[in-house]
Amino acid sequence: MWFKKNEKSDFVATMPTHGKPASSRTSKVHGASGQQQQPAQHALTQTSTALSVIQYPAGLKLFLIMLSVLVSMFLVALDRLVIATAIPQITDHFHSVTDIGWYGSAYLLTTCAFQLLFGKFYAFFRIKHVYLVSVLLFEVGSAVCGAAPSSAVFIVGRAIAGVGGGGIFAGTIIIMVYSVPLHRRPKYHGAFEAVFSLASIVGPLLGGAFTSKVTWRWCFYINLPLGGVVLLIVAFVLQPPAQELGDTSLWQKLKQLDFAGNSVFIPSVVCLLLALQWGGVEYAWNNPRIIILLVLAVVLIISFVAIQILIPETATVPPRIMRQRSIAFASWAAFTIGGQMMIFAYFLPIYFQAIQGVSAVDSGIRTLPLVLSMMMFAGVSGQIITKIGYYTPVMLVGTCIMIVGAGLLTMLKVDSGAGHWIGFQVLYGVGMGMTFQAPNLAAQTVLRLKDVPVGTSVMFFSQTLGGATFLSVGQNVFNNELMKRLRGLPGLEEIDIKGSGVTTLTKLPTEIMGSVLEAYDQALRVVFVVGLALVFVVLIGAGGMEWKSVKWEQAAMRKTQEDAEAKVAATARVAVAAPVVDSENDEGQKRSTT
Repeated sequence: MWFKKNEKSDFVATMPTHGKPASSRTSKVHGASGQQQQPAQHALTQTSTALSVIQYPAGLKLFLIMLSVLVSMFLVALDRLVIATAIPQITDHFHSVTDIGWYGSAYLLTTCAFQLLFGKFYAFFRIKHVYLVSVLLFEVGSAVCGAAPSSAVFIVGRAIAGVGGGGIFAGTIIIMVYSVPLHRRPKYHGAFEAVFSLASIVGPLLGGAFTSKVTWRWCFYINLPLGGVVLLIVAFVLQPPAQELGDTSLWQKLKQLDFAGNSVFIPSVVCLLLALQWGGVEYAWNNPRIIILLVLAVVLIISFVAIQILIPETATVPPRIMRQRSIAFASWAAFTIGGQMMIFAYFLPIYFQAIQGVSAVDSGIRTLPLVLSMMMFAGVSGQIITKIGYYTPVMLVGTCIMIVGAGLLTMLKVDSGAGHWIGFQVLYGVGMGMTFQAPNLAAQTVLRLKDVPVGTSVMFFSQTLGGATFLSVGQNVFNNELMKRLRGLPGLEEIDIKGSGVTTLTKLPTEIMGSVLEAYDQALRVVFVVGLALVFVVLIGAGGMEWKSVKWEQAAMRKTQEDAEAKVAATARVAVAAPVVDSENDEGQKRSTT
């Protein structure tokens, strides 16, 4: 019996194909039992084979695999945050204030640009090998950064680490797909989300500790021993089930990597992100450099889409995947989730440092209500989804809670007390924790196994691109709103507020400090309104996703096993009954002859 549901089963191609029905078998007495044992054994063998295909690691093996991917995910998340507190020391060491923007953007550019390509790598090559290469690239990039003799070499190291980070992001989820049954994955998604939250706490603190107590280079050297452990565990413990790679040669696999599409896609992402990084900061938005970059980005993206449609058999993102309703809406949700999350994660610390006058470390501590509530409810939502099976209603409820929290954050004022900024962050964090994992779960639930690597990469790419896009939007909104409110204030003509940084506001003259703080607060509230608008838009993605249960695989496995066992039992009954029937027929023939 074949069991197929939306063509997404891990085991559709391996369901038992039972032998011929009993009626077609011979009725000879002595031949019956032997010939009828073969179909029974065949059914048992096929059932065993089918079930073995969907056997997942357990016990210590599963623990080591998940620990290794969680550690690698933690290192990648940490690497994006630990540099924030180290940048002042790095610029002092290299005398490279003009390169500050590249220290973060080099990593972001390569992570985002190579994200979709890694989806193809995971689809056409062994997951284990691609993941090992990704971790190795991340390690090499970290080593280059730690040992960098110049700013240029440091930037190259950041770019290499970004490529590896892009592969680790997608690979972590794909390894989980091959290691954990679908109905249990929400719990592990909650663990991944908790790791991200933990990294956001530890990152700035660890960066500050290394920078002040040892050297900034240890912000990157710390990745080497932990990454080495990950390499060993993945190399010797991870044994994912056989993928549908076929018998194609290496050259045939390489031809499937969509060189034409990626040759225009990667430059398009680079052009777009450079325009977003520089626009309104390094250059005005009407500067020819920014205009050319944006035009090139649009032309190259249109070219990429055309290549995907015209050559679908080798497409990096096959059109059939993006036409799937849940994937289309989930990618939109991931894009907006990444955008609004980056706005609040980036500008809340600015509120604490600029308005409340605390240090960078203290501002990190004051964001703990958001981080801890997000960690807690990532786990809670994982348990709920595992219990009820459906992720869409959890995402809808979480988005509604997040709207309330984000709306309250737009009301933060200069004199807001701890009860306000703690409670507002908790509400926002609860909603975020319930929402964050749903797009990736959708990709794993509605797609066939061979398409999951591409679907997962699309979700991570959408989230990363959304964060990069709206961080730039938020920065420009903040700058424009702040300058508009400061313009004309008496006593500010000779003070460069925009160029002095948020930590210097306490040094302003007392008579104008109140007006400046009020201007900062109003500018930040406008930025938070942008984040709130994005949270509302998340509802479109959540509402458009199908209501699919992560328990379908479990139900399918149970049904397949029950069908196979019933078939074996029926075959056994026929094998026992057949000799009796055949003997009666033989006696009747003898009497007739006499």
